[in-house]
Amino acid sequence: MSKILVGIVMGSDSDLPVMRAASDVLGELGIPCEVVISSAHRIPDKTATYARTAVERGLAVIIAGAGQAAHLAGVIAAHTPLPVIGVPLQSGPLNGVDALYATVQMPSGIPVATVAINGAKNAGILAAQIIGATDLEVRAKVAALKAKLARQVAEKDALLNELGIDVYLARLKK
Repeated sequence: MSKILVGIVMGSDSDLPVMRAASDVLGELGIPCEVVISSAHRIPDKTATYARTAVERGLAVIIAGAGQAAHLAGVIAAHTPLPVIGVPLQSGPLNGVDALYATVQMPSGIPVATVAINGAKNAGILAAQIIGATDLEVRAKVAALKAKLARQVAEKDALLNELGIDVYLARLKK
């Protein structure tokens, strides 16, 4: 798969450390993505054009991360028929709660799927699941990822039971 299917958009380069998790999980699943900095407030025309041209560029899903006022996902959703996943970012005096409300409380007709504050990894997985609804190869990769996550939890549980709480926690601190 070489065609870019997911757009990852953020309002500032300061959002990149969190938003990278979406890119990383998509890369692990073999789903090509593009990463763009575009602000709904500082360069609204670029943001609107990005959203309006997403279909013709072959995107299937857009992930948008923003903090504080967090209008990026909503502005993008207003300009595209594609599914948009909002990632509220932890920032400002309210630590992302304002971004969560701004992202999740969209008006009727402009839906934005919203993940947890700083939940970029889940946004990447959700984008893959959306693509996997019609792409059996992607669906199988998502199923394999979820099986891997389940194995990791089972391994941690077995180790906890083997070592006990104190030794297990001491290992985590290292």
